[in-house]
Amino acid sequence: MPTFGYTLMCEQSGPRELVADAVQAEAAGFDFEIISDHYSPWLEAQGHSPNAWAVLGAVAQATSTVELMTFVTCPTMRYHPAIVAQQAATIGLLSGDRFTLGLGAGENLNEHVIGAGWPPAHIRHEMLIEALHIIGQLFRGNYVTFGGKHFQVDSAKLWDVSRRYPAIAIAVSGEQSCDLAGRFADAMIAVDPDPALGEMFDAAGGIGARRIGQVPICWDPDRDAAVARAHEQFRWFGGGWGVNAELPGPSAFAGATRFVRPEDVAGGIPCGPDLSAVVAAVKPFVDAGFTDIALAQIGGEHQAAFLDFAQAQLLPALRAEFR
Repeated sequence: MPTFGYTLMCEQSGPRELVADAVQAEAAGFDFEIISDHYSPWLEAQGHSPNAWAVLGAVAQATSTVELMTFVTCPTMRYHPAIVAQQAATIGLLSGDRFTLGLGAGENLNEHVIGAGWPPAHIRHEMLIEALHIIGQLFRGNYVTFGGKHFQVDSAKLWDVSRRYPAIAIAVSGEQSCDLAGRFADAMIAVDPDPALGEMFDAAGGIGARRIGQVPICWDPDRDAAVARAHEQFRWFGGGWGVNAELPGPSAFAGATRFVRPEDVAGGIPCGPDLSAVVAAVKPFVDAGFTDIALAQIGGEHQAAFLDFAQAQLLPALRAEFR
């Protein structure tokens, strides 16, 4: 049976609200919690973007059993990989070894803020490979000196890291990233329930490893209100990562999605109170072999009501359907 997770979406809630939501999600019975790591929201209507690592530190102390995961951190531009390793090791200890480090090649939306430009995809993957080497060695408690094409590390060592250092998951969207995940990661992350992704991951060495997916939903007792909210805040989702990774800011996402209609969004995201629609949206991930599926509820101020619904109805229904 797959496990079911909850998304702490930093783009739509402030830090205190995210911690409160994390506590309620654990009490509601979610198996794991993922957190997005952004500098900016995709659309201004979302309205937030606190630092994910600071929030994780608070969540690690406010919860006690639920697994935590970044979904995902880019360890190549805003953060040097040596810093990512230190942050992840610290969260691992604070959480009692409940943390998985989810990594990816990043989005222009977040990484351009340091003023270094936005490299093409093949360079971003070169950078990610170097970052993985650095992070892996630091997790093992080694002194690390590294001279690569993209990164330099001078005699770095993590002084506080668990013997059960964090597992690493890598976000995938195509052949190159699946190959990278199969070679370097303990798990694959994807937002598309494409069985080919798992097949490529397996071919690169990922056989038997976790496959972690995410399903956006917009639960609300009023379907029309849910459709309007999903269109306002999440219409960017249908663009696909090949496009979304290149856009530089909320205004670009607004421009790229100006012709997306509410009914277009509702066609791809379950909206409203219909429990069966959420089950139907999860099924393709289960059929594609995903072992862990996180739900992302759209609308920061609607989390508490959604979590009540998830505890009373949604999680029991999902576990009964996919046991």
